[in-house]
Amino acid sequence: MGSRDDSQVAALPDSPTSLATPAALGELLPDGLVVVGGDGIIRFVNQEACRILRCEVDLLVGRPATEALPLSDKYGRDWWQHAGPWDSPGTRTRRREKLVVGPDGRDVLVTARYVRSADGHVERALLGLRDAEARLRAEREQATVLSTVAHELRAPLTSVTGFTSSLLRRWDRFTDEQKRLMIETIESDASRLTRLITELLDISRLDSDNLSLRLAPVDLGEVLSAHVGRHELGRTTGQVVLSLGSAAQQHGVPEVWADVDRLQQVFFNLIENALRHGEPPVTVTLDLDGTDGEWVVVRVDDEGEGIPEEDREKVFGRFWRGSDGSTTGLGLYVVRGLVEAHGGTVTVESAPAGGARFAVRLPGGVPEAVALP
Repeated sequence: MGSRDDSQVAALPDSPTSLATPAALGELLPDGLVVVGGDGIIRFVNQEACRILRCEVDLLVGRPATEALPLSDKYGRDWWQHAGPWDSPGTRTRRREKLVVGPDGRDVLVTARYVRSADGHVERALLGLRDAEARLRAEREQATVLSTVAHELRAPLTSVTGFTSSLLRRWDRFTDEQKRLMIETIESDASRLTRLITELLDISRLDSDNLSLRLAPVDLGEVLSAHVGRHELGRTTGQVVLSLGSAAQQHGVPEVWADVDRLQQVFFNLIENALRHGEPPVTVTLDLDGTDGEWVVVRVDDEGEGIPEEDREKVFGRFWRGSDGSTTGLGLYVVRGLVEAHGGTVTVESAPAGGARFAVRLPGGVPEAVALP
């Protein structure tokens, strides 16, 4: 960067402390700062502004702002003429943040504050600059998320509306078997819609740290037995198998202090994920972990192709859909959030049969203050 002397910062506000110069205070700001005098000449530019503008300070300071720092809005209008300080009403003291195109064609977020004299004349204009790349990336990601969610909601909704319309208009033309099949399909897709909406709400709660748990002693063996049984309904017998690990057989499995509804959601997602993306049989193993068995662990193994090592952490990312785009990217993100909310961990590795193994570790036992009669 080029050097600056005191004349370059003469237009900065007085320092709130005698131990710091105005220039030093300007450099402490997290955003870019450009100070323009009442005559339209740039008086000061901090290092962050130079980084954002990709320009040396000597090419800016001392030059007219309209020439050294050309800014235009998305319609191609000159920002200085359209929203600049000198043509604004005498009562205006600031401009809200706006996305503009900078000197090198890059998008920049600009805010402005005007220091006016008693007669309304602009004595200084302070421009705050922020790199727009992060915001634009977030907006693109948000658009992708909305598109993904809309697609996932539309598919089952189309089936529900299509079958209900057919049943209402042509009830007498269908056999009882056809009616039953259509109603079962409607029920299945309605349940899928409910799960999708629940997962979206859970993501919102997890991201805002607003997830509430109704904790109570839970017998994981009973939860998993009932859960595996529900998954077996409508499927070929033997696709989902529940077993006890050696440590669990020897010492028994303690209760866990948890929200039973949330744990059911976790294991439903893991088993469903194994059936959809792996190969049966899916083995659910309940066991103990740790030197004193202080952790209860549930392993869900499939015999599919497994998950590449480089993708194993990515699968828990929000809205990560994989190379084939065959998943919503909701379920495993929610699984990790719910497990961690219980003080546990969830990991993925290779299963002994070559597929994927998801392992959920939860603290065993019930807090003494709760367990006491």
